[in-house]
Order: sequence, then C-alpha cells, then structure tokens
Amino acid sequence: MRGEQNARDLGQRLKGIHFDAVYSSPMQRAWRTAELAGFAEPQLSQLLREVNYGRYEGLTSPQIHDSDPDWELFRDGCPGGETPAQIYARADKFLELATQRAEGRVLVFAHGHILRAIAVAWIKAAITVGAGLQLDVATLNILRDADRGRVVALWNAR
Repeated sequence: MRGEQNARDLGQRLKGIHFDAVYSSPMQRAWRTAELAGFAEPQLSQLLREVNYGRYEGLTSPQIHDSDPDWELFRDGCPGGETPAQIYARADKFLELATQRAEGRVLVFAHGHILRAIAVAWIKAAITVGAGLQLDVATLNILRDADRGRVVALWNAR
C-alpha cells in the first residue's frame, strides 16, 4: 500500500536521528505509521487523536459540502463535535506536555487536522490559519525555536 510505503520512506529519512520523545495518537493508523517508520513504542496521547467530527464523522469533505457548501473545519467546527477553540486548546495542551517532558527533539505521529492545529498553536497564530496548510500523509514537518521565536521550519516535505 502506498501509505505504508510512505511511512517506511519517512523512517529511512529519520534513521539515525535521536529523538528525546516520540508520541503518537492512540488511533491505529497513527501508531501503525510510527511502527512502520521504525518507532515501535511511541508514547500514546489522547491529545493527538483526530478531531471529533461529531455528526460529520465518517463523511468526506465533498459529502459535507453537499449539505453545507461553505463549511470549513477551522472556522466552523463540527456539529456535535469539537469547536475550533477546542481543537486549538487541545493542540496547545499537547505542546505544553511535549515541551515540558522533553528538551530536545520530539517526534509526533498523528492526523492531519490536529497536526495542522499543533503547527498554528506553535506559532501562536489563529486556528483559522490551519485551513491554509496542506498536509499529506507521512510527511516531515519541523517546528522549532529560532532566534525570532517559534517557527515552522519545514512543512509537508517528502
């Protein structure tokens, strides 16, 4: 499968790099990606689970847009699920956890929407910025401290 190969390729790219902590969503597709990339025992965190889509759970974006053409997750949230503010707060809480527990490199395996929220929380941008970040499966993203503060140093790289 292409996704599994992407995860193995990511593992080759990360081979030899030391990480002070490795986290994963408890959902199978995330920890399986971690495993395929060579990180068989990540710390599981509920903070990294995918967004709660409420009544939209299981629907594709085109299906949602059939009934709500203007819907955008990071602006509107999900009926019966998480609001944009809740998504941002969870992302921020994960960043607090990760930065308190590890002072070096932290590796995270999770899902597209929560990872985009983590990136915007890292740079203290509005959650709506997440809508403008494309994020493909098993890509490399680097968030780091720089002389001018927190930056997104690399995004959506293969």
